[in-house]
Amino acid sequence: MIGVFDSGLGGLSVLAALVDALPQADFIYFADTAHVPYGNKSEEQIQCRVLAIGEHLASHGCDLLVVACNTATTTAVQALRAAHPHIPVVGIEPGIKPAAQETKSGRIAVLATEATARSPRLRQLILEHASHVEVFVEPCPGWATHVEKLQLDDPALAADVRARVEPLLARGVDRIVLGCTHYSFLAPLLSEVVGARAQLVDVAAAVARQTQRLAGRLTHGSGRVQLHSSAHPDRLRAALPLLHLDRVAARVV
Repeated sequence: MIGVFDSGLGGLSVLAALVDALPQADFIYFADTAHVPYGNKSEEQIQCRVLAIGEHLASHGCDLLVVACNTATTTAVQALRAAHPHIPVVGIEPGIKPAAQETKSGRIAVLATEATARSPRLRQLILEHASHVEVFVEPCPGWATHVEKLQLDDPALAADVRARVEPLLARGVDRIVLGCTHYSFLAPLLSEVVGARAQLVDVAAAVARQTQRLAGRLTHGSGRVQLHSSAHPDRLRAALPLLHLDRVAARVV
């Protein structure tokens, strides 16, 4: 069994990539909907939740964990690995490296939660992989909450997306990193603003490839997906078709 978790619905974008890459694997997806969003939480609060969820998934037989949350990864993935030294843990981090490698203008942007935007790990990633380019980090408070509430057509959200992205494009940014898994579900809104001026960088497929490399015997299961949550489990199942994740819904037991 492979355990996948996020603060809420955002990690479903990663789960979809995992289902595509590992069609016979069994998954448990845990949404921490009682504590979403993580972006405005302290490091101590996030680490506490990550360790509790890791214990929950391990107790349900998960032999590999995927942290499908940028904020949880940057804040607590090392603590999770220390707590479960015999379980491989795959984290997700903003795609700074591919964006920096592919930019033509020498300017990239990172859209992130407040916690990720201020994290030392993000600064380290930029230093390691993007010291030769100009990087603009844009905190996007409230975006993850809109996804959680399935308010993807909210005019206020569309206006905020435009207000945050247009200045980045005006500065010559040609790669925009989606630094939160929730933002994958905002790709249509973002694409309307960006057009052909820049490319969005999402790392869900890369996370799926890394999971595939580590999965071993876990690739051979019965193709089931279980949904767990810390609150409102009915909403988690109902969200799948609304987020156009019917291929995941078809595997839910």
